[in-house]
Amino acid sequence: MTTAFPEWFYPGPPGGWTADMLDRLPPDAPPHVELIDGSLIMMSPQTAFHMFVLRLLERELSPPQNLCVVREMSVTLGLRQRPEPDLMLVERSALTDLKVRSFKPENVHLVVEVVSPESADRDRVTKPIKYSNAGIKYLWRIEPEDEQAVAYTFELEPSVKAYVPTGIHRKRLTTYVGFDVDIDLDLGQFMS
Repeated sequence: MTTAFPEWFYPGPPGGWTADMLDRLPPDAPPHVELIDGSLIMMSPQTAFHMFVLRLLERELSPPQNLCVVREMSVTLGLRQRPEPDLMLVERSALTDLKVRSFKPENVHLVVEVVSPESADRDRVTKPIKYSNAGIKYLWRIEPEDEQAVAYTFELEPSVKAYVPTGIHRKRLTTYVGFDVDIDLDLGQFMS
């Protein structure tokens, strides 16, 4: 079975796709599209693992008053870069109104990627490089392992603009991202 791309998608606009064009996609466009290196990336339907990890983090993250947990929003890193992390901690002051769709990297404190089979290369390699080049201080990558969530945590080493690992967390995510974090990673609570 072959699915044809809509007419607006291919070959794309003259000169390629840019970050601001994501706000003007037609109504029949998929709800979650990110822009990586000028290419539109359609997000696949997600697994229960993905949904439960995001639900857990949204519920358990307790940032200070100046930060806010957001999901299903993008960060504009440049003309042809507008990825959509699974979850972010952003400065509350960047939420200027209810029409905000994307954030500047200087307003993003933490990005979280929950790895899916189709996004593994982007989540492990491509996006971390782009986030670190943009100066985003913290990155978490959450992966499934034996039906459990494993959190890989990273912090930006500013002199080289690269992430360094700060831990691999099984069962419990205990770390520091400008404030203390202590989250039970057991997803069983959502299954009973």
